[in-house]
Amino acid sequence: MKKPRKGPATAWAAHWALLPMGATVLIAYIASILWTVRISLSNSKMLPRSDWAGLTQYINLFTTDRWSTALINIGLFGLFFIAGALALGFLLAVFIDQKVRLEGIFRTIYLYSFAMSFVACGVVWQWMFNPALGIQRSLRNWGWDSARFDWIASQDMAIYCVVICVLWHSSGLVMAILLAGLRGVDDEQWKAARIEGIPRWRYYLNIVLPQLGPSFGTATVLLAVSVVKLYDAVVAMTNGGPGDATDVPTKFIMDNLFERQNIGLASAASATMLVTVVIIVAPLLYARSRASR
Repeated sequence: MKKPRKGPATAWAAHWALLPMGATVLIAYIASILWTVRISLSNSKMLPRSDWAGLTQYINLFTTDRWSTALINIGLFGLFFIAGALALGFLLAVFIDQKVRLEGIFRTIYLYSFAMSFVACGVVWQWMFNPALGIQRSLRNWGWDSARFDWIASQDMAIYCVVICVLWHSSGLVMAILLAGLRGVDDEQWKAARIEGIPRWRYYLNIVLPQLGPSFGTATVLLAVSVVKLYDAVVAMTNGGPGDATDVPTKFIMDNLFERQNIGLASAASATMLVTVVIIVAPLLYARSRASR
């Protein structure tokens, strides 16, 4: 039986179906980006202005101490968060890959945190790190009077509290991605490795790990996007404090946009983050596509 041939009407119908999405991309994304860049080149304060100020807002941005601190904080956060999430997610995936009993329950437990919002996670971990209510208070109630766990109140350690919170939230997603990659590895390789007397840890390190390049690439891209979007967890846990110890670019942008009524500076910061994302994510996507091929 011959398949019906698709005529011009069918092809045009497919194009018309994609038209709303194309209009959304043009209006909601591209037009918004262009508008933001234009406002960043003006002297806009509380309301947008159509004048021309050149790179004045960008000069003001990079001479602001708070912006420099936010960049350092997001760099530290991204480094420890991505490395920690990949390592923890890989270990969890290897654990489940051992064909453990109640595997479905373990997968659900590990992925449960990812189903929660960053605000909920931030509130829970803020309570746990609170010296007067959380872990430190519990340890002292149990008799360890000298116990001290006040990272969230320390300017040097507060950013690592945010890392732990978001790491707990996202490691389950990394586990799911890497577990899918592990299930694609041929079991015959492990049988051959056992015959050769290769220990299991070395089998995963030297044989399995190099085959998970595409899976690691996908996980890294998703984690990098989470780093750039970091806002909810910071506001819920520390609101950028103590001082500016956990200030991040997104909070800098939102504060200048809504509290300080400086639309021009907020737009310059947004445009800078967009360029940064393109510079970082584009090579990762390219490397991922090459690894897949």
